[in-house]
Amino acid sequence: MTTLAPTSAGASQLTTVKVRRWKMAISLSIATVLLFLLFLFVPRDGVSTFRLGDPASSIDLPNVSVPTAATSWGVFVVLVLLTLWALWDAWSYRRTGLWLPIAYGVLAIFAFLTWAAADGLVPVTGLLFGAVSLSVPLIFGALGGVIGERVGVVNVAIEGQFLLGAFSAALLSSITGNPFVGLIGAMIGGVLVAFVLAAFSIKYLVDQVIVGVVLNVLVTGVTGFLYGALLVPNEAALNRPVRFTRIEIPLLGDIPIIGPVLFNQTFIVYLMYFTVAIVAWGLYRTRWGLRLRAVGEHPQAADTVGIKVNMSRFWNVSLAGAIAGIGGAYFTLVSVGQFTKEMTAGLGFIALAAVIFGRWDPIRATLAALLFGFATNLQNLLTVLETPIPSEFMLMLPYLVTILAVAGFAGQIRGPAAAGKPYIKG
Repeated sequence: MTTLAPTSAGASQLTTVKVRRWKMAISLSIATVLLFLLFLFVPRDGVSTFRLGDPASSIDLPNVSVPTAATSWGVFVVLVLLTLWALWDAWSYRRTGLWLPIAYGVLAIFAFLTWAAADGLVPVTGLLFGAVSLSVPLIFGALGGVIGERVGVVNVAIEGQFLLGAFSAALLSSITGNPFVGLIGAMIGGVLVAFVLAAFSIKYLVDQVIVGVVLNVLVTGVTGFLYGALLVPNEAALNRPVRFTRIEIPLLGDIPIIGPVLFNQTFIVYLMYFTVAIVAWGLYRTRWGLRLRAVGEHPQAADTVGIKVNMSRFWNVSLAGAIAGIGGAYFTLVSVGQFTKEMTAGLGFIALAAVIFGRWDPIRATLAALLFGFATNLQNLLTVLETPIPSEFMLMLPYLVTILAVAGFAGQIRGPAAAGKPYIKG
């Protein structure tokens, strides 16, 4: 970090102040200690088997079996070395490379799964497929959150956009028998919630967080009422949506392990790939993205060059609502197959956490959402493997990962400067 320091003659000169970054090193140290305590006090022995093949793939891979205790402790030694590397980087005023936490995370998950799968089977493809499936609504919600906050509006109403999107998709798909109509309806539902959020926070200057929380409660109550009064009595006609089916991409779907995970999916998942790429490219490579970021960072400066700040915020928040609505459609058009009360179960708030953990960047937010989806699916796998971990801990695992990610790794990162602040033209 470079600063100005006064000299004896009264002038100023540039000086470099070195700063030690301990956040990453401390986080890895805590994870290493927790794994050590787990392996030491809850030892497991036997053989852990990893199934790499998939029945849907034309390429059959053999299972991989490893000794549980020896492999767990062997990988743990490597984790200790990586932790020491991070500590040395921090002590030497060096920034730790991105490769180190990625390598640590992969090896730590492998060591933990090896310990958990003693005399059991880990379906690798199934684990990854489930993680991607559970991450889809989170990714759409996170993208909506990134766009909203980048333009200066904190989108706390992602949960409400999920719910109304899921309800609209189920209703319209059931009536028309066309899942694409349901998808369009879900986008409209998300836009409606975003429209109210934008109107109150931009035009009437109501606190954005309060409006978002109230909208979540309102949509939960409205959809719950309509579910009981409209969908339950007419379930066969109004709550049996036609769902999207899987579409396998030739050749790509036959790639071992990742082929069935990424390229044997439904239309909404492929739309997710496209949306992530378009938002990431548009945010940094187009005039739209430049204006959006300018409005969220310094609205006064944007106004002086002719950008209509509040109008830009209004339309971009509506776009964010449409994207989040697609995430809601995934619940009823792919995952569950019908609408139920409060079926989103707070995932909108986890999507908001992914925005923060991803530092308001589309790609990083997507990776954060994938992490949370993996944690959720890991909870289901650990229950099947009958690990000696209390079931209560299993249920809170995804939320614990969310808290640790935001508080530990995200740290005191700075969001868009004007996020949450209404703009009043002087």
